[in-house]
Amino acid sequence: MIDKIGIKLTTVFSLLMFFTISPVSSKERLVNSPESYKEALTNSKPGDSIILKNGIWNDFEILFKANGSKAKPITLTAQKKGKVILTGQSNLRIAGKHLIVSGLVFKNGFTPSSEVIAFRRNKVDLAYHSRVTEVVIDNYSNPDRFESDYWVGMYGQYNRFDHNHLVGKRNKGVTLAVRLNSNNSQNNHHKIDHNYFGPRPVFGSNGGETLRIGTSHYSMTDSHTTVSDNFFDRCNGEVEIISVKSGKNQIKNNTFYESRGTLTLRHGNGNLIEGNVFFGNGVDHTGGVRIINRDQTVKNNYFEGLTGYRFGSGFTIMNGVPDSPINRYHQVVNAKVENNTFVDVDHIHLAAGSDQERSAVPKNSSFKNNLFFNNNGQSPFSVFDDISGIKFRDNISNQLKESKINTGINAQKVTLKRAGNGLLYPDDKELRFFGASVNLRPTSKNETGTTWYEKEEPEVEFGSGQTISVSASGDELINAVVSAKPGDVLILDDGQFDLRKIVKLNKTISIKSKNRQKSTISFDRSTLFEIADGGSLQLDGLVINGANSPDSSGNTLARTSKWGMTKNYRFEVKNSLIENLVINHSFHFFDSGSRAFASYILIENNRFKNITGDLFRLDKESDDLGIYNAEYVTLKNNEFINVEGSLVNLYRGGSDESTFGPHLYFQGNKVVNASLGKRNKSKASIWLHGVQVTNVKKNMFDDSQIIKVEHTVGEPVTNITDNQFKNTEFPGVVELRVRGPHTANLKNNKKL
Repeated sequence: MIDKIGIKLTTVFSLLMFFTISPVSSKERLVNSPESYKEALTNSKPGDSIILKNGIWNDFEILFKANGSKAKPITLTAQKKGKVILTGQSNLRIAGKHLIVSGLVFKNGFTPSSEVIAFRRNKVDLAYHSRVTEVVIDNYSNPDRFESDYWVGMYGQYNRFDHNHLVGKRNKGVTLAVRLNSNNSQNNHHKIDHNYFGPRPVFGSNGGETLRIGTSHYSMTDSHTTVSDNFFDRCNGEVEIISVKSGKNQIKNNTFYESRGTLTLRHGNGNLIEGNVFFGNGVDHTGGVRIINRDQTVKNNYFEGLTGYRFGSGFTIMNGVPDSPINRYHQVVNAKVENNTFVDVDHIHLAAGSDQERSAVPKNSSFKNNLFFNNNGQSPFSVFDDISGIKFRDNISNQLKESKINTGINAQKVTLKRAGNGLLYPDDKELRFFGASVNLRPTSKNETGTTWYEKEEPEVEFGSGQTISVSASGDELINAVVSAKPGDVLILDDGQFDLRKIVKLNKTISIKSKNRQKSTISFDRSTLFEIADGGSLQLDGLVINGANSPDSSGNTLARTSKWGMTKNYRFEVKNSLIENLVINHSFHFFDSGSRAFASYILIENNRFKNITGDLFRLDKESDDLGIYNAEYVTLKNNEFINVEGSLVNLYRGGSDESTFGPHLYFQGNKVVNASLGKRNKSKASIWLHGVQVTNVKKNMFDDSQIIKVEHTVGEPVTNITDNQFKNTEFPGVVELRVRGPHTANLKNNKKL
């Protein structure tokens, strides 16, 4: 009996030793198909890894639903980071607990659902304590520019999104959204850190935020999300780079590099903005922080070289709406702005947006221990209403005079020196108590994203490729365009180029004459150049003649695709002669399609002569949703002679205030006998509707139609100065939404 008991005890002891010394090992499962992935997922246990085999995975909708543990998460990764490419209509859903995803790349396609990466399976099956790290989403945009989706939707609680690379979102929708639309997604304590938010091009409408935390509907709910140590590189989608629409969030130690717009505390209370660095480098519309709502703290941040104004200024405190509905503007109460440095910040706006509706001025707020320094000697402050509720105490500036702020800013001589961290500080050590801390360390680009995916420039520059000679033949030119690489420059020999096909461009190309205006192009089709998705065109030193074009109305020398371009394009014409677009009526020079968007159009040192249609038709977005066709339109030092249609029709309709453009610059041009044709519907030489920035300066208008400007929303800036008008009416400006006289600046214009 004793022996049997001894045998049993020995057996039990051996089994205990086996489970103690030889635990069940975690498994790594290499899968090569969606079917094998599903099988591996079904059999996964805490601590296991599912490894996707290197290669192209097309139309793969991944559902990663499992439950690991804190000590043993379940991992989904690539065989080699960066070598698993998800293309076509692929996406990823994560649901469960303690899951990790890494090493994947989404490119060459778009999500078939509302998110590329979703921290949920459906509305009730969410992710918790899970992580997405070292994942790339590269230009994975829906081809319909206004079909909305998120690239990342964070749901659930205690999730982390870190060291990822997101670049080139071009369709409508937030790049990364934290959603609070259920109890299990509120008070979430998510962490968003060390990500590279690469360039997001100007969207040209509302819906281009890079990061949003919450929505107005849940804005009185706390999120407790931390956004830290990220790099926002030229995130230019719209006026809000980060839109905070919830409470108790922390935005810390991020770098904003040449990003147009602001970090906006749009809704929600009790947020902390600390240790962030904003480098504008003088780029147009670069901004800092905009404050709305209660108990916001902005401290130890650094702002330099910011040019933005109004809602996109270097720093803004808004007026609110009395008894505001949840989706409007709540009054600023108890805002604390402390120990921030403002260097060469053009505009700090206080009580911004003041109007009949937004009449609730800031109260119980303070500016303390801040440093203001502008090399131009001009005060950055603009005051739009009563700011007695903002107390200024113990701030310093370099002798900037501000009549509307009588106390609390000590104007004295200050010199700055750039420190090893790249920031400017007072040379006098006794003044370093003011402004940002000397211990502030900007997050660098190299510290963010992955280590294995290159951070490339977003656009191919004109002239960055090879130079290719093209002999005088239309077919030779067409063949050269087809075989050229992005950035190549085609140099045309002297002579005649008769083109029998439409030249369609889906890459960046420059076409130049070897000797200025010795290369002549004519064309047999209704259009010479068509800019398609991915295309940009630069023309220099050419003669383009429309005499061989078809005898039909509505010919166009250049146009975009007629509908639905995702990628922004650029169009330049320099030092060229454009003539004889006269075959039948309404022969236009440039016509934009709907949902096409130009980053810029530059027309410089050209001569346009004898044209029966319009020059620039940038007025296709007539649905009045705040959408428009071009961000910057610049016409400089040109001659326009005998153009029957309008020189520029530029339209932005609707009441949305979240964009910066369009911008028109019309300077140093000579306009003779222009826009008098009976088919010119606008009855104007220049017709601008809803344009946000207009500068018409030092032009000569002779026997031409009037300039018409229609102001809509957004406090547009219109300057029409130093022009001469001979047998031409003075410009007309009307306010379509604001009562009272127009706000345009019309000075030093002469009637001859």
